[in-house]
Amino acid sequence: MAKKNSKRKSNYIVQGSILAAASIIVRIIGLVYRVPVTRILGPVGNSYYSAAYEVYSMMLLISSFSLPLAVSKLVSARMAKGRVKAAYKIFKCTLIFALISGGIASLLVFFGAGFFSKVVVNTPQSKLALQVLAPTILVVALMGCVRGYFQGLGSMVPTAVSQIVEQVVNAAVSIGAAWALFKYGTRLDALLSTGTAAYAYGAAGSTLGTGAGALTGLVFLLFIIFAYSRVMKKRRQMDKSDSVESTREIYYLLFVTIFPVILSTAVYNISGIIDQGVFKHLMVSKQYQSMRIDELWGIFSGEYKLLTNVPIAVASAMASSAIPALTRARVNKDRREMRRKTENAIRFVMVVCIPCAVGLSVLAEPVLTLLFGAKNHIQLSASLLQMGSASVVFYGMSTLTNGILQGMDKMRLPVIHAAVSLVLHVALLVLLILGANLNIYAVVWANIFFAFLMCVLNSRSIARYMRYRQEIVRTFLVPLAASAIMGAAAFGIHKGLMATVKSNTVATLSACAVAVVVYGISLLLLKGLKEEEILGFPKGYLVVKIAKKLHLM
Repeated sequence: MAKKNSKRKSNYIVQGSILAAASIIVRIIGLVYRVPVTRILGPVGNSYYSAAYEVYSMMLLISSFSLPLAVSKLVSARMAKGRVKAAYKIFKCTLIFALISGGIASLLVFFGAGFFSKVVVNTPQSKLALQVLAPTILVVALMGCVRGYFQGLGSMVPTAVSQIVEQVVNAAVSIGAAWALFKYGTRLDALLSTGTAAYAYGAAGSTLGTGAGALTGLVFLLFIIFAYSRVMKKRRQMDKSDSVESTREIYYLLFVTIFPVILSTAVYNISGIIDQGVFKHLMVSKQYQSMRIDELWGIFSGEYKLLTNVPIAVASAMASSAIPALTRARVNKDRREMRRKTENAIRFVMVVCIPCAVGLSVLAEPVLTLLFGAKNHIQLSASLLQMGSASVVFYGMSTLTNGILQGMDKMRLPVIHAAVSLVLHVALLVLLILGANLNIYAVVWANIFFAFLMCVLNSRSIARYMRYRQEIVRTFLVPLAASAIMGAAAFGIHKGLMATVKSNTVATLSACAVAVVVYGISLLLLKGLKEEEILGFPKGYLVVKIAKKLHLM
């Protein structure tokens, strides 16, 4: 029995690690393809793309973004009791729900693109990109149901592989379509004597990849469902339980599960669209030219946010893995297991996010130069990244703790915490723009404050309701110390190679490689991770074997 429990605990980390690894790969692919797209569109085109994507993300959140979480939560609760037929019926009902909600949202965005682009984000040129994105909402809604079903069954592999497939197609189509439509827009500008058609059409081309990637991901998941249909049918036939909720009861359960999640995720993520609207309206009131405003926002969204979102994806993946795992532990009334899963998830996220924050701060300008070239705004981009690198830690922690609270069935708390943080966040943003005249820097500071406040509020609630206190030394202090050593090594290597080789590409790549090795060695020497924790990771036994040979453990 003990062996079985140990295997289940290890499997939770393995599944979370698989999803985290896939998320990192997806973010890296996203980072790689956004580099040529950013060079094609420039800051202005990036601003149009960002405006359209913020509206799309908001409508996706409201209509169907919470479906994977809700499905995984409901399915895992039934699978924990062996109710396979009930779990499958929930999956079928959510597909119908996704078809309706996703379809309505898609139509609303397509026909309301003019209103959203002009009134909500104050970027009329983003209308075309928003219309191209509209059908993707329906596709993502359906795909989310299938991913949630697999996650509820305890397998993150289909979700992980589909994410990678989706992103590869997204990258290829985005680059090609952005280039082709930017060229077309350039010809229109010359013909009509305008100056924004190239950026507008280029942004629309970039969003075309999002839809193509999502459609490919959905087709892949449906293929997996079809391939394993016989196995799934056999499992349902073996289920002798008579307890299957009616369709009406399922939709009620779905609603009471989804609604708080929609509120929490919407309030938590709406800050992006509010930031854009508030920033652009206030900058217009301060007599800034619209092209300069779009350029500033394009730098923030296309370079700063692009880089900081990569490590945050790890926290998002661990949250997705934590919710069904915590739900199973809660259903089985295993409070000790809930605490163990929470501790491991938080430690895992901090081990990744803290060094990423330090690395982005130390190598901000070299990394930006490597990715986007030595542009005239490189100093601004670098200072934004150095200043905002701390947000990686806070957003990582707040994203994960949101998932932990949802897995504990405390659905209202993330909503309340996000609402409180959002109100104070907007107040600070307005104060910093109008009072301190910080322009785009104000957005970075306000974002750090928002994520920090979410961390504090979520952590207090977890401590209160789980009667749990996170271990401090190995979770926070050791990764911070190892990251400081890593940062010093990376900085020294980069400076030394720039003085000798005089190549930013060689110096930056070498510094990054050295940073990874130094951080890993420092973390092991400082006892940041135990052997059993490393063994819980995919291929963790290889890491342990190498570490022991090098006398690091």
